[in-house]
Amino acid sequence: MTSAGTTPESEKDAEFQEHEKILSPDFLSVAQITEMLAEDVDGVQQKLEKFLNFKNLQTCLKEASLLDYYVSGFLWAKGMDFSVIQYSKFMTLLDMLLHNLRTLHMSLEDSIKWLGEVMAEIGPSHKNEKWNIFDVKQASAIVDYLKISLFQHYKLYEFLFFSAREEIVIGTEQLIEVVNPADHPFPDPLEEGISFDIYSTFIEPPPPLDMEIKGLNQEQGPGESQPEADTSETDLLVGFTIEEIKSVLDQVTDDILISIQTEINEKLQIQEEAFNARIEKLKKA
Repeated sequence: MTSAGTTPESEKDAEFQEHEKILSPDFLSVAQITEMLAEDVDGVQQKLEKFLNFKNLQTCLKEASLLDYYVSGFLWAKGMDFSVIQYSKFMTLLDMLLHNLRTLHMSLEDSIKWLGEVMAEIGPSHKNEKWNIFDVKQASAIVDYLKISLFQHYKLYEFLFFSAREEIVIGTEQLIEVVNPADHPFPDPLEEGISFDIYSTFIEPPPPLDMEIKGLNQEQGPGESQPEADTSETDLLVGFTIEEIKSVLDQVTDDILISIQTEINEKLQIQEEAFNARIEKLKKA
């Protein structure tokens, strides 16, 4: 019995239980690690994506970065030829470092101190060799890997967890004009590239005259169309003699011819003056 009233066996049990709490619970189970060891690089990524339940890798920067973090760590450990227990503790170590950053807001200095304490418990410096999970070479390699993977980019991981990012949605709205039925004049889809308003105003051929007359007759009643027929049959030259009509036509024709002749004479005079001026220049030369 010791002075505290405990046996050496109970102290060892308490120490063992305390040691078991280091890097517990495991980030990946033994079965999951065994599955991943049988896969190639793409298979490891797919397995971790499934185990971590990441469903938005194509649109979520956080999920894509975390998956890359864990996949890179597992592939590095695969190159170190770790045992399954070493895989389990190493992957849990990677997860706990991110947990401390994300949940406890640990600074870089505090994370390095925490790593030193953990490596003292599971590394070669522990007084009980049975509890040493990594040897000196492996522990040194783990520290070097964490230095270039996590600690070197610590600010980026802080930004990943604590900086809000705006979701930029880029879109455009387009007005689509539906083609009218075939019985209505309309250009073929995408032909000419003009709107229906411009087409109907400037390009669409006018309806035939017979169609317009029929449309007007349909809109107007039979009583409304009768006065127009009466006015069309009325002769506008009633009351004038043939001599009066000839006199008016002669006068109009003379006026038109005189104005045309005057205009022609003026143009001829201008051209004549221009030619005379050129001839004088040639004589002086």
